[in-house]
Amino acid sequence: MVEGKNRSYKPKKLIVSDIEPKPVLDDVTVVIPTLGRAILEESIHWIAAGSAWPGALIIVDQGTNQNVSSWLRALKSLGFPVVHLPSTQRGRAAGVNRGLEQVGSHFVAITDDDCFVAVDWLELMVSRLRENPEAIVTGRVDPAGEDLIVVVTSRTPAVYVKPRLKFDSLSGGNMGTSMAVIKRVGFFDEDPLLRTAEDGEWAYRALKGGVPIIYAPEVTVKHFGWRDETKRGIQYQEYAHSHGGFYGKYIRKGDWFIALRALFHHIRALRRWMRGTVTGNDELAIYGRAYLIGLLPGIIASFRKGNKS
Repeated sequence: MVEGKNRSYKPKKLIVSDIEPKPVLDDVTVVIPTLGRAILEESIHWIAAGSAWPGALIIVDQGTNQNVSSWLRALKSLGFPVVHLPSTQRGRAAGVNRGLEQVGSHFVAITDDDCFVAVDWLELMVSRLRENPEAIVTGRVDPAGEDLIVVVTSRTPAVYVKPRLKFDSLSGGNMGTSMAVIKRVGFFDEDPLLRTAEDGEWAYRALKGGVPIIYAPEVTVKHFGWRDETKRGIQYQEYAHSHGGFYGKYIRKGDWFIALRALFHHIRALRRWMRGTVTGNDELAIYGRAYLIGLLPGIIASFRKGNKS
């Protein structure tokens, strides 16, 4: 769902004097891919302010912001186990994968630089993972900030064992699993055509491979909305094109379930565009229009790439 406009939100800086050492959960590593945006400072603040620390925090830094090094040095001064991994690659999938390659613990939790984890996020995530080491755990994504964003706010627990037409219920900025599952499913697809749909494609691949996804609403992060209306419109188009790339990848292989999902999403996008236009809900109209005009070009681009390979 699209939500936001939290006017009470105030940015939080990383102040090491406000942070005390916490118990360390040695069996989990946290991975955060980043372009080095300023919002990363708050993201790592909430990791450090949590009720428990991971065995390691791996920051895969695809940017050039020199402040990242100083923020992480500040954490290290507290004894926080952090690894700064610079990377010249671009794309979230590549960032996550380079982090996963460095994980030495049994479990891994993944979040984003524009997500703020709840105080008990890591403890609750690890508790679920220890109970379900052969599954993927994801959770609620609430809004933070003053701009509209796509979030997942359901408070109803669920377990998914097969793909669905609507959504495979994995939030890439709030997920965890075992490294055994990562080995079984494989790394995230780094194809640029799937640039913003890498988590959806990975979830689909996992479910098709028999790995369940557990939606645990108590495992919570907040997603910071930092894009204005113009930037959100562009982002929605990128989402749509990337989803098309994901769908095209499987349609090329004769996956007719994905073909049906693509048709379903086209119809839903048209309905959203019309409903948003009629009701004056500009955000819904922008979202629906972006998917209506962006999904098919992504599918076609995937087909063209497949024909050339």
